[in-house]
Amino acid sequence: MFKESFKYYKSRNPPPNLKNVIDFRNPYFSEVRKIFLDVNRIPNVNDVNKLGLKPLSEWNIYELINVPGLICIENPFTALGQRYWIIKCLRDFSKKPNKLNLDAHSLLGDNDSWWERCFGNESEKNNDLLTKLRWSTQGYHHNWDTKHYSEDSKTEMSQDLCHLTEFLAIVLNFNDFQAEAAIINYYRMNSTLAGHTDHSEFNTEAPLFSISFGQTAIFLIGGLSLDDKTQAMFLHSGDIVIMSKQSRLSYHGVPKILSTDIQPWKSDNEFDDDNFRINHEDWRKANSYIQEARINLNVRQVLKKGQSRLL
Repeated sequence: MFKESFKYYKSRNPPPNLKNVIDFRNPYFSEVRKIFLDVNRIPNVNDVNKLGLKPLSEWNIYELINVPGLICIENPFTALGQRYWIIKCLRDFSKKPNKLNLDAHSLLGDNDSWWERCFGNESEKNNDLLTKLRWSTQGYHHNWDTKHYSEDSKTEMSQDLCHLTEFLAIVLNFNDFQAEAAIINYYRMNSTLAGHTDHSEFNTEAPLFSISFGQTAIFLIGGLSLDDKTQAMFLHSGDIVIMSKQSRLSYHGVPKILSTDIQPWKSDNEFDDDNFRINHEDWRKANSYIQEARINLNVRQVLKKGQSRLL
């Protein structure tokens, strides 16, 4: 069932009918149930301001009825918050010591920066390199060949990213979540992500956080078997998916990227407030990139509670 559905939504000619794709901007409540927050139990509630998030009272949170544990927060980011995180993904998360897919092809020197090579001096821009960045990893680096993590392949996690995902975990009542590994995927408009399960972590009971920016994705999720029924949903810029409980080990993938009909990172506001200072030139560069791309931040806990290192 999963492979057939993936092939259907991936098709370009003929294009798929999207009428059964869940849209969290206006969902049918026969497909989702709304989750209501008890704001009084959430500590550090004002952290939303520092993380680029809207007040909690404005959040819309849903769980799929047919996929228990699959939660979506419909764009809780402010426009300025989206700009902040888009720039961070492109300028900062593409730097060493983070690992990049470009490393295997020696496309960057030891002191090279993808951001500078692509958006630096006008006369030295490398447009070919721009589209070749597909992923970066931080924290425990995922080995794509062995599907394992190693203590010998580990760097520091971004403190901002830890703060963001650990705050989201507290809001959703996932106690003791620790961000220990992240994969940042950079999608072009013709990109796909084949169906797979995320089972490399020692701790598969902790939730997995997936945050989208830029163009819209069709996200497909099934069950524990490729034969289980699937559900497709739109992931718009700013949407956050949390895979927990049964959905944590379910097959999922991205068969198609679509041009977005709205751009929530756009705003008439200034480029800064009391919490953020957005560089105009950095945003000009990042904005040119995100018009034809999607970025996905995928953050998970690797170790079990009380475990200090990999066995």
